[in-house]
Amino acid sequence: MTCGIAGTAPARGPTWIADNGNGTFTNPLFYEDFPDPDVIRVGNDYYLTGTTMHAMPGLPILHSRDLVNWEWLGYACAALDLGPEFRLQGGEIYGQGIWAPCFRYHNGTYYIFANVNHHHTQLFRATDPRGPWTHTELGSSLHDLSVLFDDDGKVYVVWDYNEVKLAELKDDFSDIKPETKRVIIPKGSGMGEGSHFYRIHGKYYIFSAQYDPVSYMACARADRPEGPYEVTVISAQENFGVPQGHRLKGVWGDHGFDLSPFEPTHVGSVTLHQGGVVDTASGEWWALSMMDHNAVGRVTNLAPVTWKDGWPFYGLPGNLTRSPATWIKPRTALSSPPHAAYQRDDDFHGPTLNPIWQWNHVPDNSKWSLTERPGALRLHALPARDFWTARNSLTQRAVGPASDVTVTLDLRGLQPSDVAGLGLLNWPYATLGAERRGDSYELTSFDQRTGTTTHVALSSATVTLRAHLDFDTELASFSYSGDGRAFIPIGDASLMIFQLKTFQGVRCALFNYHVGAGSGGYADFRNFTVDEPRAMRAAPPLGKTIELRTAATHLPVVFWNGRLRAMPAQSPTRLKVIDRGNGRVALATDNGEFVAVSGAGELGDVRVLRADPGMPAVFAWQPMHGNLMLLSLITDRYVTLSPQGNGLFSAQGRGAAPSSDDPAEFTWAEWKDRK
Repeated sequence: MTCGIAGTAPARGPTWIADNGNGTFTNPLFYEDFPDPDVIRVGNDYYLTGTTMHAMPGLPILHSRDLVNWEWLGYACAALDLGPEFRLQGGEIYGQGIWAPCFRYHNGTYYIFANVNHHHTQLFRATDPRGPWTHTELGSSLHDLSVLFDDDGKVYVVWDYNEVKLAELKDDFSDIKPETKRVIIPKGSGMGEGSHFYRIHGKYYIFSAQYDPVSYMACARADRPEGPYEVTVISAQENFGVPQGHRLKGVWGDHGFDLSPFEPTHVGSVTLHQGGVVDTASGEWWALSMMDHNAVGRVTNLAPVTWKDGWPFYGLPGNLTRSPATWIKPRTALSSPPHAAYQRDDDFHGPTLNPIWQWNHVPDNSKWSLTERPGALRLHALPARDFWTARNSLTQRAVGPASDVTVTLDLRGLQPSDVAGLGLLNWPYATLGAERRGDSYELTSFDQRTGTTTHVALSSATVTLRAHLDFDTELASFSYSGDGRAFIPIGDASLMIFQLKTFQGVRCALFNYHVGAGSGGYADFRNFTVDEPRAMRAAPPLGKTIELRTAATHLPVVFWNGRLRAMPAQSPTRLKVIDRGNGRVALATDNGEFVAVSGAGELGDVRVLRADPGMPAVFAWQPMHGNLMLLSLITDRYVTLSPQGNGLFSAQGRGAAPSSDDPAEFTWAEWKDRK
């Protein structure tokens, strides 16, 4: 069965949208797992794809007119079936499958080159990004490849980790030309993996992601494809205020479920890394890069690119290698109203599934149906020993920063030894499953990490299941209801963990499998919904009068001797938030004094002026940890308490810290609320 959008349920409430509706956007573009983004521009249209690993269909195709608002077009790969393990039969491909795709357009054809573990590189081609896509295989496996269609007609490919290899592709794309293969950047030059190869302004650039000892972006530059190349760092330490959460010890969870501790001041692999760059018709350059946003997965972010001395640095001219979390939208030829890329709810009334759904591995299409019971997804149980090995589990990416996933389950078609329910597909996983016990039913919550189970008897064959996911605390909890209104908690909260066993964030899953001998029955799922209680972001309090305090020390912020200063035992200076457009503000008192940045923005250069000086008094309002950061448009840096400054501020803060103890963060409150 193919995926489409007909018959999907309408959106019921707020959902995460990157576009703030005021000329700015806030990262991430999608608050969910969308790894290894690669982007292209064709005229005034932008197209995006990314890694999908073992989930099928694979290689989503998204379209945008402004790089912020995206819409789904389809998938390039309906099902990649290269052996029984791709179908969860006698093996599995968790954390393998399709990854690190390279998206290109040339002479009327769209190309996606993709890595697949233990197989050669796969190629998908189409003349329309909506498809149909044809699928062929190269004769080589090219790790983290990137392809360049050069102006002289040659087609180059670069690949590998640490050292970078180059070759030409054959005219029919069946393989590389072996005689052209060479190492162009040796090991130890600072390059990593996830290459993206471009010719820009007459030079050749290879963008690369390094993860050891922390994540950052490097770039290599040369006058010729074969080099010689010079290398520099173009993005580092940008974490958008996200600390590194819980991690499994060992790369693929090979130490069981032993955890590395939560490190609230450490960013590690959280920072921006791996992704593509693209230009706009106006001449701007932008980067789409992922960050390992803990258990929600690897999220895609948008950052401005500043060219300096021929290098494409992430960030603004005065703050190279750091990127704003909230910034003005790209100047593109066309724009779109704020909207989400897709709907998450599904009432299963349509002829096809909502396109956000993906199967866990290649499904058995004879064992699920939308027509056997109209208005329900029917999953026939297939043999499995547990949730991890269950075939035909239907999944979609969990969404942050928090979400409530709810589905109604009809159990009357279950046979003894069937287990059906709602799962959180991760390693370790957690499930809320129902079983038939003679003429009655039992509900069981299970936490794989702790091995704990909780059982309750059900009084009805219909039950509504819910999972609450909080990606700030990394805790998930289950509940159930007999009437769909009053929900009863079951079991303890489960810890959600970022891990590389699946190489994905947490996914919500609908499942039904059969344990033991005999044949299984079926389960009917209805009314799947996703609510996002923290999807909306607070807008700047334009026209309001506020007071500021330092977030780390709670000191009031006052006007003192012509300067902005944090001082104890003072009443905060009242500041009116004046709209300067595009998410930018000025802060002024009732008698016309303005906070402004002078000179180089160093210690004491955050001043108080008696008249509006224009741009020196303009700041980009940057929400962070529920607090506020003020980005100076003079320095492209943040107003921050200076070390040993005795409460004086500078405008030299580089970027967000992973905790709210950042000296560049303020708490704020409307003056009318002050008691």
